[in-house]
Amino acid sequence: MRGDVGTVVLVHGDGEGYELEFTALDGETVAVLTLSAQEVREIRQGEIAHVRDVARAV
Repeated sequence: MRGDVGTVVLVHGDGEGYELEFTALDGETVAVLTLSAQEVREIRQGEIAHVRDVARAV
């Protein structure tokens, strides 16, 4: 979801795309996505991470 904070685990090409892992605060992996460089931005100084519930698959 837009605004979620993920960790880059793999860089594709020369930065054309990224593999990102998104985790819940308890460390559980919620998603691993491949995103283009245009879909990703670095965090900025002074930003605060936002918390939201994630729907669980059954």
